[in-house]
Amino acid sequence: MENKTTGYKMKQYPFPTKRYCQTLDLKDDPTLINEYIKRHSQAEHWQIISEGIKEVGILEMEIYLLGKRLFMIVETPEDFDWDTAFAKLATLPQQREWEEYMSIFQDVEAGATSSEKWKLMDRIFKIYE
Repeated sequence: MENKTTGYKMKQYPFPTKRYCQTLDLKDDPTLINEYIKRHSQAEHWQIISEGIKEVGILEMEIYLLGKRLFMIVETPEDFDWDTAFAKLATLPQQREWEEYMSIFQDVEAGATSSEKWKLMDRIFKIYE
C-alpha cells in the first residue's frame, strides 16, 4: 500500500512532461481540515472538476497535507501553458462553485479563483540532470 513512508508511485508518459508545484494554507481548524480531506476523497470529490482539470491539459494533479499546509504537484505535457489553461479552467462548468465551496476550508480571500489561491513555488534544489 502506498503511503508517506513507502512512497507514492508516479505514472510514466511516453513523451516529455513538466511539473508545477503550488502551496495553499487551510484554516487552522481540525474539523475543517478533516472535512477538506473528506471532500477530496474518491467518494466525495466532484468528478466534473477532475474532468475539467484533464480538459485543460493537466495529466496528473496531487495534493499533499502537513498540518494546515497543502502542497500540490501538477504534471503536464512539456508544451503546456499555465496561464491559458487556468484561464480556461475558470470558465468550465461548476469550477467557480467548487472554488467558492473550497474557500470555506482555505485561508484565502473570498471569491478567489484557483490560480489566485494556489501560489506557485520556486524550485531551489534538485539532484538530477
